[in-house]
Amino acid sequence: MSIHRPRAVVFDIGNVLLDFSYGKTVDRIKSRCKMNEAELRELFGACDLFNRFESGELDSAGYFAEILNRTCFDGTLEEFGEMFGDIFTEVPEMVAWHEELRQRDIPTFILSNTNELSIRWIRQSYPFFKHFTGYVFSHEVGAMKPAARIYEAIEDMAKLRGPDLFYMDDREENVQGAAARGWQAVHHARPAQTIEIARSLGL
Repeated sequence: MSIHRPRAVVFDIGNVLLDFSYGKTVDRIKSRCKMNEAELRELFGACDLFNRFESGELDSAGYFAEILNRTCFDGTLEEFGEMFGDIFTEVPEMVAWHEELRQRDIPTFILSNTNELSIRWIRQSYPFFKHFTGYVFSHEVGAMKPAARIYEAIEDMAKLRGPDLFYMDDREENVQGAAARGWQAVHHARPAQTIEIARSLGL
């Protein structure tokens, strides 16, 4: 069976380029609102409110208004934005590999279920993030992985289809969504493993 060398690499953000934990948000906010820790962990998990924010149904102001209503948080949007955004840690191996791809003039893209508060924080905190060829965020396109529409947005941006795209994601359902479109998609668990697979394809 012949190997098809991908022409572009598509990265998820969370647990791929940046590890993250909304537990950090909970730890910061819990002394300033009426909810207990368990309720806050649910609020900052994959609940309906969070999905409305990440799908773009709510902007930052709208999401914050809902947070105020539910938690009685006693701070400003600016304060909340820092508590909400400062949850990430670079994955050095993946950031270094992205830079290697960039130096070799291989187009690289971001495809992420995310929200404008997180992206604002990432842009101001991580210099490497400005060096991708293009970005598709769920809150901007109004669709979340594994919906077909968000993958189509990358295809249109990259002007590539199927096996020309190499993609990695830490969530199996999102990998399956990409694979269903013929992308070369990897369930990301460890940087070394993902990079080894990519290199076996000629990247």
